[in-house]
Amino acid sequence: MHLKIPAPLPDANGFRRLRDARNFARLGPVKPIAFFDLDGTLLAVNSGRLWMRRERRLGRISRFQVVEAGFYLAAYRFGLVNIERAMRKALQTVKGLPEETVRRWTEDWFAEEVVPHVAPGARAAVEEHRREGHVLAILSSSSPYEAGAAARLFGMDEILSTRYEVRDGRFTGEVVPPVCYGEGKVHYAERLAERRGVDLKTCYYYGDSITDLPILLRVGNPRVVNPDPRLRREARRRGLPVLDWGRAPAQDTP
Repeated sequence: MHLKIPAPLPDANGFRRLRDARNFARLGPVKPIAFFDLDGTLLAVNSGRLWMRRERRLGRISRFQVVEAGFYLAAYRFGLVNIERAMRKALQTVKGLPEETVRRWTEDWFAEEVVPHVAPGARAAVEEHRREGHVLAILSSSSPYEAGAAARLFGMDEILSTRYEVRDGRFTGEVVPPVCYGEGKVHYAERLAERRGVDLKTCYYYGDSITDLPILLRVGNPRVVNPDPRLRREARRRGLPVLDWGRAPAQDTP
């Protein structure tokens, strides 16, 4: 008599491999994510300054608030300020306002004053990833309303940005942690990669600031774009590729 001995059941890792193999057969290979920063990368401008100038021009903030915002923007750019405190300070200018009002203001401002500052090399880079079938994602410390407008402009699949606390349809003046900045960008990128079943080592990130270094080192395909001096030095030291996307011909809004 010959006894047929059943094959051992796979362990948890074996089940995971079987599941991944079936998903691969059904859906094909998982495509990497191409993450794009906004200010200084897709946009050849600091859009925060454009926003403050517009708000001042329309009489919605004071001259002192513009000067104070300029200080915080400079410190933020080089990672010299507590980002949650700086964001909370900035949000006092819209505290109590309806979210839909600020959304509308942002969409109008973006179309009128930000679109002319798209970096010359930005669209070509986005379209190259689109042709490859990659997932396209905004990964920015900008507001969700600006990030959403940019995502529509470039045809992005995902939006990862700083989130503002809203209660009963109005801003509370608080930010929802973590801020999408520095290590916070790694947090949001990892969550999206997990949701999409993607290994970040296959993904891309395009950024310009020294504060982007954590996410540049986390992905497998970092791309340094028009970097600030500190990031340029780090890129040279670490052998990271540096790209020149040029500068938009439009002048900053006065």
